[in-house]
Amino acid sequence: MIKRIDRQRHILVVDDESLVRRSVHILLQGDGYLVDVARNGAEALALFEPGKFDMIFIDYLMPEMRGDQLAAAIKQRSPKQPVVMLTAFIEKFQSSACPPGGVDSFIGKPFELETLRAVIDRYAPV
Repeated sequence: MIKRIDRQRHILVVDDESLVRRSVHILLQGDGYLVDVARNGAEALALFEPGKFDMIFIDYLMPEMRGDQLAAAIKQRSPKQPVVMLTAFIEKFQSSACPPGGVDSFIGKPFELETLRAVIDRYAPV
């Protein structure tokens, strides 16, 4: 089922794995979202402008800059920017008494399209 939206929301997907980037891009684009992708934190920061993205999905474990570091840099520039971490290490963050700052929510890998949709609806409503 393709989800119809009134206003095209703009989403940034940051992941060093090309298969994950491509898959999330295709899934979200199929739902009608405008999707940009970045391979790492430096590319993401080059694309980032406050107010440009409705939602940012960030992988946790990336070379050069981890996802929590990128999230903190984004929140420093735009404190209200919704940031969701995609991670294979979900248990680490769920059991942590002090989850990384700058991250609004976590999604464990692998994930389903419905999970992405629910998080977008929660943190970037139309």
